[in-house]
Order: sequence, then structure tokens, then C-alpha cells
Amino acid sequence: MTRVESSIEPEMLMTARTLGFCRRSAAILACLVVWVAALGLGAAAADRPAAPGNGLADQVVRPSSYPFTFVVFGDSRFTDPRDTRHSSAQVRQAEMERIAQERPEFVVITGDLVFKGDNARDWQVFDQETQPLRASGARLFPTLGNHDVGGDRAAALANYFRRFPELKERRWYSVRAGNLMLFALDSTADDGPGSPQWQWLENWLAALPPEVDFVLVVPHHPPYTRSTGHMLGGGHSARTRETELARMLEERQAHMRPRILVFAGHVHNYERYQHGGVTYIVSGGGGATPYLFERSPQDFYHDPGPTYHVCSLTVKPGLLQFRMLKLEFAGHTPQWAVRDSFELKTP
Repeated sequence: MTRVESSIEPEMLMTARTLGFCRRSAAILACLVVWVAALGLGAAAADRPAAPGNGLADQVVRPSSYPFTFVVFGDSRFTDPRDTRHSSAQVRQAEMERIAQERPEFVVITGDLVFKGDNARDWQVFDQETQPLRASGARLFPTLGNHDVGGDRAAALANYFRRFPELKERRWYSVRAGNLMLFALDSTADDGPGSPQWQWLENWLAALPPEVDFVLVVPHHPPYTRSTGHMLGGGHSARTRETELARMLEERQAHMRPRILVFAGHVHNYERYQHGGVTYIVSGGGGATPYLFERSPQDFYHDPGPTYHVCSLTVKPGLLQFRMLKLEFAGHTPQWAVRDSFELKTP
């Protein structure tokens, strides 16, 4: 019996060693698989932000107290101040000073930050003229516009992300600010049904933190506008994929407690509409050459002509107060007036 046991022990020892080797090999192989996968995911990280499954936003603003204020504007198209054809330096600079006076927690830009995205000089003007905003301590949350990716796309995006390293090269992203969620989209890329960012937004809307009262969705291109691409002096029509985005948001709004607002730019003027319980605002009065169009008697805003402006929003628990501050000049002196306002309350 002893000889039988002694003859079996080496086999058992060999089996144990073999199993150990196999387990170590399997672990090494698993690590290699994870490492290779991570390389692939890392390459796509800029276009595929973290899924909202953990409920954590890409950026977080912690307001010191309620109420807190933030500002929305867009289509400044910062460029050489001598270029008065494509943008007004006088308007841009007056708006930067006014926004700083609002003392906002953060500032949302609806796109077209600069005239030519691959032009380093335009970005230098952006750096210089937005200095009052940075000095005020406000954080900037931009949305990519078609001019921001204009020219050499790689160079344009490099210029953009150099100004906003906290975005970690995300072209669309989420921001949590107290009882408010912001979703900045990239409508210069595919944002239509079934696209990665469409699915990302749908997933977020289905899993909003319970404390959220208000949701801001910010593409550059507007779902609704009275402007068209055939208007004398320039303009832009609403595109199909933003119209489909609006339809999805309105379907969601019917079953949501938080109120949805959509801010866009692209059209160089101001507009406000409401469809399916969702509020839509075009805020493209940041300095780019105005687009003019006829307004309807049913519109919330009726002023003719250019509307250079910034939007100031004050947030309380369950209440959002909105003011559109219109800019005009008496000689060289900026004159500001509230030309549109409203309140939103959660049920």
C-alpha cells in the first residue's frame, strides 16, 4: 500500500504543478486581453465618454448656495478685431464684461467660439477677450460649432481642447450642477438616432439622479428656427437630425418630472419656442454678423432686427428663472435691457 501511495504522489504533484502553471498562464492571458482592449478603448475615449451607469457626470459644479446663476451665449466667432464683416469686437467685449458682472457659477457657450478653428490667431483673440470671464472665476462649458472645427479639423480640435483640458478630449459630455444636469452635444458629428451620443443621451435621461429638477441639452444646431438657408444676408434651416432629437426629447418630457430646456446657436439671433413641454432657445447673439428673419405673432419674442444678447439663468430648488439681456449701443456706450423672461417650475 505504501508503494502504491508513493507511486501516486509524483503524479499528483505533477498535476498540481500543471494546474498552477495553467492558472498563471490563464491570468497572464486575461491581463493581455484586458490590456489590448484598453488600448482600443483608449483610442476611442474622446468620442465615447463614460456611460452614465454610475450616475457620475463628466464635470461637477458645486454651487456655494441656492440660488445660483449661470449664463448662456454663443456665436461670438472671436477673430481679428479689424474683421468687422464676420464678427463685432465691440459686441464681444461688451458681452464679456456684462457676463462677468453677473458673477455666474459657470458659462455655457453654444458653439462657434472662433471664426476659424484651425487659426491660432483667432484662438489668441479668444484668450484675450474672454479674460474677464476667467478673472470672475466662472467655469466655461463649450459646445463645438461648425466654425470651431473649420479648416484643418485635427488642428482645430487641438486648439479647442488646449483651452479646455478638463474635457479630456470629450466632444460631448455631461455636467452636474446641484439640481441641474447639462448635456453638451457635438452636432458637428453624428448625433442622429442610433449614434453613440444619441444612445449616451438616452441612457442618461433614463437614469437621471432623483435630485435633478432641470435638464439642459446643448447642440450647436437648433431643432427649431424661423431662419432658413435661403434668406438674404444669410441664415440656417433646422436639420432633420435635430428635429428628430427634439421629437425624442418631447417624448421623454411627457414622462419626466425634470423640465427640459434646449439651447442652441448657429442662427445669429435670439428665438424662443415651446413644443411638447420642452423649451427651445436659440442663443446666437454673441457678436457674429446677425441673421434677420420675420417673426410670427405666436412667437414669444418679437423684436425685429439684430439681437445681440446673453442669457442669464437663476436656479433654485424646483424653480428656474430666465432673463434674456439684449445689448444695444448709445454711441459707444453699451445699453442693456431685459427683453424676454420666464420661469419654469417642476411639478
